Amino acid sequence: MKNDLFEKYPVPKAVLTLAIPTMLSMLVTIVYNMADTFFVGQTGDPNQVAAVSLTMPIFFLLMAFGNIFGIGGGSYISRLLGERRNSDIKHTSAFSFYGSIALGLIGMTAFLLFMEPVLRMAGASDNTIGFAKGYLTVIAYGAVAICLQNSLAQIVRSVGAAKESMIGMMIGTVVNIILDPIMILTLNMGVVGAAWATVIGNACAVIYFIYYMTKKTDVLSISPRDLKFDSAIAKNTFAIGLPASINNILMSFSMMILNNFASSYGDIVIAAFGVSGRVFSIVVMLALGLAMGIQPFIGYNYAQQNYQRMNDAIKFAAVIGMIMGAVVMVVTMIFATEIISFFINDPEVVEIGAYILVIQMLVSPFLGLQFIVTTVYQSLGKAIPSLILTVCRQGLAFIPILIIGSSLFQLQGVIWAQPLADVFSIVLAVSMYTVTYRKLRASKAEPLSLVIEDGLA
Repeated sequence: MKNDLFEKYPVPKAVLTLAIPTMLSMLVTIVYNMADTFFVGQTGDPNQVAAVSLTMPIFFLLMAFGNIFGIGGGSYISRLLGERRNSDIKHTSAFSFYGSIALGLIGMTAFLLFMEPVLRMAGASDNTIGFAKGYLTVIAYGAVAICLQNSLAQIVRSVGAAKESMIGMMIGTVVNIILDPIMILTLNMGVVGAAWATVIGNACAVIYFIYYMTKKTDVLSISPRDLKFDSAIAKNTFAIGLPASINNILMSFSMMILNNFASSYGDIVIAAFGVSGRVFSIVVMLALGLAMGIQPFIGYNYAQQNYQRMNDAIKFAAVIGMIMGAVVMVVTMIFATEIISFFINDPEVVEIGAYILVIQMLVSPFLGLQFIVTTVYQSLGKAIPSLILTVCRQGLAFIPILIIGSSLFQLQGVIWAQPLADVFSIVLAVSMYTVTYRKLRASKAEPLSLVIEDGLA
């Protein structure tokens, strides 16, 4: 299935064929979040905008659950595809499908039981707690759909069906955008309406993916007959899926901590971080989409031992990532005020949000390097390097910088924490690649080559 794409297409064409639909899929995820923020912002109530921001960490946790099986299972499926082991692909996709359902049910139960303490920890005030609880209750009931949507999109993409993965996510987004103004504004449901639109959109995407996997491909499966609790499947899925999911878990945790620190300066600041964060997520999701797009290509050619072809894809993706990040940075920095005011008209939120956005965008040209390095390690089944890079950006670097920065520089320290953590993480990623390359070169093996000599580090 689609072997010519992995083996015969010119590398730039193959990378773009896989990466463009995947990047568009990531933009779809952004639209999900931005649509909620935009239409809730039209209520003119900063407290409701802040409530959506406070509940986003929970949404990222559900994405993390889906990524355990989406990224972990998808990475293994791509390698199995290169080895022509189709029966194991069926077992792995079924294992990922039912595993995502199980984690979704666990997430639903946990969020409903511990909702208020989690929201208080995230920085909810008396002004925002009611709105946040209303939003989170609906999201919790839709946890299975959210987990499945994230998992199945990546499972479908792992066999080279990037276009079909994009279509599924597009279906969910269109439904979400149609329902948002109806539920939030027309029916006057506010943030609860935004939550319902998100859940229904995810459910529609899941229905499409189930249709594709049961009717349009003979490689993937969700049949109970193909569900197999095999140690090799579990080991390969969790070895990559757990480190990958930690990125979303830490992102969720760091957002809670950030909101908690920002809450010291009022709900206006939380709203400003929320809006600017949605805009900055454009760069993050594009970089992630590029990296995830080349994942099947890297895993397949690694299994085929076609290291030169894999090398060329890594280098081409790195150049594209830097150009793309620079373009987005320039545009958003020039129009920062206009972009923030598009979401909400509150002058204080716009002023603070525009400033935060400019600071966040400073690292965007180089952000893709970190995600590409991390994803390549995932593609090769190298769990430890992937885990190190994943933990660094949102944990080992971010949290200490946030604590020290807020103590020394108050709000400025909070604003600069993530960009400084990104700089540290990017330097670490390039350094790790350099070490890996030298070891491989010394052993006369060159499966990776994002190196200083190529001018990409």
